Amino acid sequence: MVGCSGAGKTTLSRRLARHLGYRHVELDALYHQPDWQPLPDGEFQRATHEALQGDGWVVEGNYSLVRPQVRERSDMVIWLDLPRRKVMRQVIWRTLRRLATRETLWNGNRERWSNLFKLNPRASILAWAWTRHPDYRQRYAEEMRNAPPSCQYLRLDSRQAINRFLASLP
Repeated sequence: MVGCSGAGKTTLSRRLARHLGYRHVELDALYHQPDWQPLPDGEFQRATHEALQGDGWVVEGNYSLVRPQVRERSDMVIWLDLPRRKVMRQVIWRTLRRLATRETLWNGNRERWSNLFKLNPRASILAWAWTRHPDYRQRYAEEMRNAPPSCQYLRLDSRQAINRFLASLP
């Protein structure tokens, strides 16, 4: 499951994994260590490799470093390609909810109020989602065009498309 931050990757991938009886693998949970420290590259690649062992998993995330190994093991890529305005509305509400409830994310991390006001995409999920949206759209459109026959791509570009997809599951 790929797409811009705030597109709904985690929500949909959890639902899909639960429906299929598969494991859910969230790459953010592997990458972000306590105090938002990144897992070193080699360790992140090893952790991802271990998480992808066996069959029956749904993995979500956009990390270029591990993208080749995830794609190599995938038989389907679901691309959430919602319009930027929809993504921004979702990521703003998600961030505000997490801040208000002090929701614990991966490895004890929490969203920080100060990050709401930062313009640096590396420090603010809001700035990250805004600036990365067109990059992800270009990246995954190209990947979809060049996908090997063994890997099916499914582009979901609206809430209605997501709901139709979910309704089509056996």
